[in-house]
Amino acid sequence: MSPEDLLFAKTHEWVAVAEENGAKVATLGLSAFAIEALTDLVYIDLPAVGRQVEAEQPFCEVESVKAVSDIYSPVEGEVIAVNDALPDALEILGSDPYGAGWIAKIKITDEAGLSNLMDHAAYQEQCK
Repeated sequence: MSPEDLLFAKTHEWVAVAEENGAKVATLGLSAFAIEALTDLVYIDLPAVGRQVEAEQPFCEVESVKAVSDIYSPVEGEVIAVNDALPDALEILGSDPYGAGWIAKIKITDEAGLSNLMDHAAYQEQCK
């Protein structure tokens, strides 16, 4: 995916919304900016499939040699898939943050959170 086609949260998560089996599904991950800021990732705690998440609330964690950081869900819904490859291959987050480095897919139950997201240009301004 190209970053220009994604939406971004203030907390550095990216979101791609697509229609899957008649439902809106948000695929999300961490921006390249966030990955660079974290440096030296050592662990990710993925959410459980089936977990209900709320917009702007933490739903998993990533740990670097510097600190543990919450990852926030930009949308409200149910986790329907997680990227099981990540815990054993954290380098994917840095090498392909907008593709193979996706973290989770959430079936959206309330679209209100989408209105709080920025396009790529606005996100780039925030990161300056």
